[in-house]
Amino acid sequence: MTVYQKDIEGIEALKQQVGSSWDAINPESVARMRAQNRFKTGLEIAQYTADIMRKDMGEYDADSSIYTQSLGVWHGFIGQQKMISIKKHLKTTNKRYLYLSGWMVAALRSEFGPLPDQSMHEKTAVPALVEELYTFLRQADARELDLLFTALDNARIVGDDEKITRLLAQINAFETHVVPIIADIDAGFGNPEATYLLAKKMIEAGACAIQIENQVSDEKQCGHQDGKVTVPHEDFIAKINAVRYAFLELGIENGIIVSRTDSLGAGLTQKLAVTYTPGDLGDQYNSFLDVDEITEADLGNGDVVIKRGGKLLRPKRLASNLFQFRAGTGEARCVLDSITSLQNGADLLWIETEKPHIGQIAAMMNEVREAIPNAKLVYNNSPSFNWTLNFRQQAYDALLSEGKDVSAYDRAKLMSVDYDETELALNADEKIRTFQRDSSKEAGIFHHLITLPTYHTAALSTDDLAKGYFADQGMLAYVKGVQRREIREGIATVKHQNMSGSDLGDNHKEYFAGDAALKAGGVNNTSNQFDEPALSSH
Repeated sequence: MTVYQKDIEGIEALKQQVGSSWDAINPESVARMRAQNRFKTGLEIAQYTADIMRKDMGEYDADSSIYTQSLGVWHGFIGQQKMISIKKHLKTTNKRYLYLSGWMVAALRSEFGPLPDQSMHEKTAVPALVEELYTFLRQADARELDLLFTALDNARIVGDDEKITRLLAQINAFETHVVPIIADIDAGFGNPEATYLLAKKMIEAGACAIQIENQVSDEKQCGHQDGKVTVPHEDFIAKINAVRYAFLELGIENGIIVSRTDSLGAGLTQKLAVTYTPGDLGDQYNSFLDVDEITEADLGNGDVVIKRGGKLLRPKRLASNLFQFRAGTGEARCVLDSITSLQNGADLLWIETEKPHIGQIAAMMNEVREAIPNAKLVYNNSPSFNWTLNFRQQAYDALLSEGKDVSAYDRAKLMSVDYDETELALNADEKIRTFQRDSSKEAGIFHHLITLPTYHTAALSTDDLAKGYFADQGMLAYVKGVQRREIREGIATVKHQNMSGSDLGDNHKEYFAGDAALKAGGVNNTSNQFDEPALSSH
């Protein structure tokens, strides 16, 4: 017996116990509402999605070709439409997640208006967006099931037994739109207590995976900009512990922590690490500092010195009171950061690189995996990279190293449209196409995400519409560029009233008031213009 049928029979039995006062209650309507509201709390979602991620991580360990993906979203509706599209085109949400980008929260969701990615936005905006995303995903469940229930009712009216059987099978096998969210907590928005409190709010909203970075919280910068300042490992471990305690307190014992290192592009540290013995973690962190060897006579007023190997070393300190690392130490620091994080409670790694280069990523991950064999990476396929230029340059350099003739190309101008159909450009595009597949096999990347794609797609689609609508195309710009495509490509939003829940509300009105219900979806509803056969004519 299916869950749906069990619910119908269970409510029928309860109805009989209560007696005539429940005569108006339809057990199948209750079963439908339960199916449409599978997740009652954010913690239920966090547990459900943590289980999914753990399963996916295990499958990746067994076969590195089975990686996962996500796109960054900045509004519940955008996340909802993404998952609806995935189900429509790929028939399953398996291995597809959502990513919540701190950059997009800052740029699009702050009450201050657009802000740089420097943890200046309200910290409450992050759990609020997690909750909003899951609200919209749950509504997508309710809407899709409502369409199935309506079709089932219609099949019953006409006595189409074959269709009834098929629809019941679809209802019973329904796949939810609710998927894991990897949520960006930036550098923790303060001290470890602040990190713990915010992590709790994010988990209570449904987040099963929290990404935290090793920058100084009050000096946080976007990973693809300059001026990044890291913290000693012990400071960062305290914040990893804070997130783990939040998961454990709330009962999500398999919650996922993604530890991000920005050391590759971070040349500064706010403070020196505490060290007790040569070679300990603090000593290793300090060993990367840019220092001058001095004598006691060289000491100046207020100088800070460290002693190593019997020598006095003065770290180079900037006017900002920050200390700088030696140039060229970024990759070694990333490796140490990554190993240390996994040894102290993190589950997945994130290494923020300055370019999408498989060889560079693999070199670091191979070192990490010497210490932690099952180390796995979450990688930002960032829009901050010029993918076309990077891969054309990589293709050019490969030809050059092979001794091939590259005289037809100007390396400084490889972005030019003039190169688009050349062998070099086509080879570069193929490397871009297979980048996720290849790097997952060669560089330990379990999860591929694009942090800000829907920020860019919203701008591009708005530009497409605006340039025609406000010029000589008028309404044709909208009809041809948007509505006609929605109709012919089966985009659910063409019936925006249905998308927003109007038909779902009508059915609820009928549950509650029967024939007396005042419904919006009558014969005068203009959305009927988009019903079959119009939509099937393409």
